[in-house]
Amino acid sequence: MKFHQRPYIYTGEVRLKVTDLNKLTDFYTEIIGFSVLEKGSGQVVLTADGKTPLLVLEQPEAILPKEPRRTGLYHLALLLPTRADLGKAIKHFSRNQVPLGASDHLVSEALYLNDPDGNGIEIYRDREPDSWKWQNELVAMSTDPLDANGVVAESGNEEWNGLPADTVMGHVHLHVANLGDTKAFYEALGFKVVSHYPQALFMANGNYHHHIGLNTWNGMNAPRPTEGSAGMDAFTLVYPDEKTLQEAIKNVQELEHIVERIDATFRVEDPSGNRIVLRLDV
Repeated sequence: MKFHQRPYIYTGEVRLKVTDLNKLTDFYTEIIGFSVLEKGSGQVVLTADGKTPLLVLEQPEAILPKEPRRTGLYHLALLLPTRADLGKAIKHFSRNQVPLGASDHLVSEALYLNDPDGNGIEIYRDREPDSWKWQNELVAMSTDPLDANGVVAESGNEEWNGLPADTVMGHVHLHVANLGDTKAFYEALGFKVVSHYPQALFMANGNYHHHIGLNTWNGMNAPRPTEGSAGMDAFTLVYPDEKTLQEAIKNVQELEHIVERIDATFRVEDPSGNRIVLRLDV
């Protein structure tokens, strides 16, 4: 998990607005494998290691279903420590008859599914970074068939026992309205383009394959979701030190974005209305 700790800027916890808190909590604990860190009125905080929040579920008093073809979350991506962990996950999902997509991205091997509200989830493992192929500061990525049998074989006789404690929020992939404005915004926050796909950009801090994915697959100039609809409320970017954080804040303010301070964190919206919480590594 080299790229998800200091000195890098990396993705932290994601907040989701949900239509049925009990149903979504059951899904994320029993199917995805989180454990409950905190439970309060209308909110549940989920963790993999018993101490670090990775996902926050919140049910507002009035909530509409997730809307199609809007900006917002494409998927949140949970990075597992090993290929064997991914193999155990495949066995677990198969046993529970969970519909899955799967891909080999050269840099990683990944599974895809949706939660009951229609939020996308990726569960993946990275290949060793020294095997990634770089040219002109771009990393080679693809969407090839996953060798599922090989991944499962890696797990041997071991069975799934929930998300490993070292699981992190590997990246967040977003639907956006316009790639140009959005690219400039995330560059201001400290990220650089490391890969291109049709109508998509992948951005990272340091030589990771991506901390942020951006696409216009819901249509150019896709509208923002209605404020009261289910989906992502915000995601978090974690900064290694005060200097790097303040530089990012200054950069987005120069692009005329409003940055709001909330206690020890800062909140800003990208050009497509996706909310981001900026905070220090603690």
